[in-house]
Amino acid sequence: MARQTRAQRRARRAQGDGGGEVALQRGRVQPASRPAPPRAEVGERHIPGSGFKRFVAESWGELKKVEWPGQSQLIQGVVVVLVACIVVGIYLYGADLIWKRFVQDVLLR
Repeated sequence: MARQTRAQRRARRAQGDGGGEVALQRGRVQPASRPAPPRAEVGERHIPGSGFKRFVAESWGELKKVEWPGQSQLIQGVVVVLVACIVVGIYLYGADLIWKRFVQDVLLR
């Protein structure tokens, strides 16, 4: 977005549209004030262990929202992981054989 010119800012202020985004004060631009966050009641006290109880309750609520995989999706995921492990294992075994021979025949002679 292009920056406003001084004339455009003056025209906007003359119309009375402050925009609510900034408050002009002594020629400086300052952010508009935000409402204060709500305070806890004076009579409320922190009960030890209540944080853990709330954490467990919120975690349980989130777990209820999860869409758990079915048996077929689970089997498919396990097969994909096993195949990937076998492929990477074969690659690393081959690379180890090649580098072992290279080190013994070239670098150690």
